[in-house]
Amino acid sequence: MYGAILGDIIGSPYEFAHWERNKNFELFSKYASFTDDTVMTVAIAEALLKCGKESDETIYEKAFVESMQKWGLEYIDAGYGGLFYRWLLSKNPQPYGSFGNGSAMRVSPVGWMFDSMERTRDVAKWSALVTHNHPEGIKGAEATVSVIWMARNNATKQEIRDYIEKEFRYDLSRSCNDIRPDYEFNATCQGSVPEAIISFLESADYEDCIRNAVSLGGDTDTLACIAGGMAEAFYGIPEEVLLEGKKRLKPDLIEIMDKYYDFAVNKK
Repeated sequence: MYGAILGDIIGSPYEFAHWERNKNFELFSKYASFTDDTVMTVAIAEALLKCGKESDETIYEKAFVESMQKWGLEYIDAGYGGLFYRWLLSKNPQPYGSFGNGSAMRVSPVGWMFDSMERTRDVAKWSALVTHNHPEGIKGAEATVSVIWMARNNATKQEIRDYIEKEFRYDLSRSCNDIRPDYEFNATCQGSVPEAIISFLESADYEDCIRNAVSLGGDTDTLACIAGGMAEAFYGIPEEVLLEGKKRLKPDLIEIMDKYYDFAVNKK
């Protein structure tokens, strides 16, 4: 959650920048700021707070739509894709068959609330369906929360790798060094979620994970957002990194996230 949000902030200046891809970049550039990834993560967290753990699919989906539209309109210039932007403005928003990585970048709060993997994957699927109802869009969201759920439940990286490869058929055999030279901007789930997972699996700690993801180039804020949510669940976040990141957030965003941590994380 904050792990995902900080990844978004740190990765934001590098998305369309011309730079030599490597891990030796300034962690918090003066241009670092939150984007739509953060806003939608907060929206999902707020919807989960409203629904609690026991609601059914219809109630969750209604809450996801209402919360995403509310926060999206509040931060309308956060950098949404064209189809999602129109969805935000619609009076009757409907899913539009997307397999973009928006379903994965916003889903990290789902990975923390529920006791079972099955329930976690179900709610992740519902969070995707309201916009990204293509099988790859759903798959990206479910794979992301699966890593988070396993990481926070003390799974090893090998156990996580084995589960994701078996359940989702993502190729996790590559390394960041393999990916980096030829990787191009790719905002699809199938072209970014595996790379984010590899960035996490290859990392030594939270910051190293973010540096791995950003160093690949392409959709850097979203890669780091997805990977950062996983890294938080496995490593935690260094206090100094969290404090520096929160300086770049608005109070209303922090308020929702802190409430969600109190509800879903701190009481465990």
